Amino acid sequence: MTDGAHAILDGTRRDRAAASGTSRRTRGTGPLAAVAGAFTLAQLLLVRPVLGLGWDEVVYVSQVSGHAPAAFFSAPRARGVSLLVAPVASWTSSTPLLRVYLAVLSGLALHLALRTWRGLFPTRVLATGGAVFASLWVTLFYGPQAMPNYWVAVGALICAGCFLRFRSDPTARTALWGVGAGALLMAWMRPTDAVWVTVPLLVLAVVRRHGRLLLALLAGLAAGAAEWVIEAYLGHGGLAQRLHDASRIQGGLGWQIAVDDQLRSLGGRALCRPCTGSMPHPVVTLWWFTLPLLAGLGLAVAVRARRTARTLLPLACATTAALPYLFMIGYAAPRFLLPAYALLAVPVADALWHLARTPAGRWRPVVASLVALGLAGHLAVQLAVLVHTTDRNVDSRRDWARTAAGLHRLGVRPPCLITGHEAIPIGYYTGCASGATGGHNENTTAARILAAARRVPVAHLTPSGGAPAGYARSWPVHRIADLRVHLAPDPPRAAGP
Repeated sequence: MTDGAHAILDGTRRDRAAASGTSRRTRGTGPLAAVAGAFTLAQLLLVRPVLGLGWDEVVYVSQVSGHAPAAFFSAPRARGVSLLVAPVASWTSSTPLLRVYLAVLSGLALHLALRTWRGLFPTRVLATGGAVFASLWVTLFYGPQAMPNYWVAVGALICAGCFLRFRSDPTARTALWGVGAGALLMAWMRPTDAVWVTVPLLVLAVVRRHGRLLLALLAGLAAGAAEWVIEAYLGHGGLAQRLHDASRIQGGLGWQIAVDDQLRSLGGRALCRPCTGSMPHPVVTLWWFTLPLLAGLGLAVAVRARRTARTLLPLACATTAALPYLFMIGYAAPRFLLPAYALLAVPVADALWHLARTPAGRWRPVVASLVALGLAGHLAVQLAVLVHTTDRNVDSRRDWARTAAGLHRLGVRPPCLITGHEAIPIGYYTGCASGATGGHNENTTAARILAAARRVPVAHLTPSGGAPAGYARSWPVHRIADLRVHLAPDPPRAAGP
């Protein structure tokens, strides 16, 4: 055979090998991309871009928006979300555009987070885990919102997955950078949550003397929390004082069982404070009790397969992530547990595949059918709660928009100031600054409000049956739906010549 023929054959073999490798990579990432794409599409179809901004979103978005003055930024909050939405919110007030941007970004982030776990679990397990997490109503509801908890969850997945990959292959520099990036993202969004999530990783890095992993974790946490810490010294009297203020705003951190509060919130309550009322139907909360059982089964499977660390570590991180929100605060919001759900998803998916297939890879027809039926029922319940929650929030946020339109008709236009009931969201929708003389969002005094009333329109809002603040009792009263609007008199005009 001639040299030319050998060259042709060698080239053909290389081409086939390259094509085969590309095919394997496509098969390995294709299901993950499909899950992420479905997640983005579901957000756009079910949560819908027309959903107005919520209270907390207003606070974050207003920091970078030209639509209204920045709302009061309380001690627990971090600037990560504001910077995340800045590429859109800094130049347009379009909420639908912001929703589309966040839905696409959250889908891409989920895809990236799942990819960091490749090689640790089969692709089918990762795709199933991603689908389990992405199909929760709370994940779908908050994915396209300007809120930090979903992004803490993504950061937790990236950080834990890259930590495990680097432990198995210390030459994988990309994994080491991923550990730092995941920690940075979490601390950027919520520094205290980042610490809770990474406690098991930090402990393991110290005990096993993984110096580079420890350095990557600490560097990521420090870089992400740097702005929050600097701001603590510039505007909150120091780090200790900011932590104290954050604890006070959250009702005082300490031994407080909030498990029942979290259960009540699963019916679609965005914030359960105070958390009263009846529990949701058992069908709605069944998955919550099933989750730890499946996670335990996933750990048992991992122990038998001699890959304990791959499952134990995310379970440990999920536990520490959930601990403060189950046992240390006196109220609940379902979004608080998103990082725990994300970390539990992969071990749970591993358990589901173990139930459906034998170790030899053969299907268990009866059990597999029951698993499929259970997942279908779970999905139906999650979608029902999501639709109900979305509809309720669309209506409540439209009420804020209608109130803003009513205030505009009364002559309250920027520059202006809103105080009283729901001043922060209504102020943003009106294009006004917001002020409070008490409570968690206290940022002004009665004297300053009266001084502002001599320069710009000021409106004090009270619900029906509520009493106005002392400084507004003599102001003329108007009605907008169920609100009473106490409008400061027009400032006196100087007499003409």
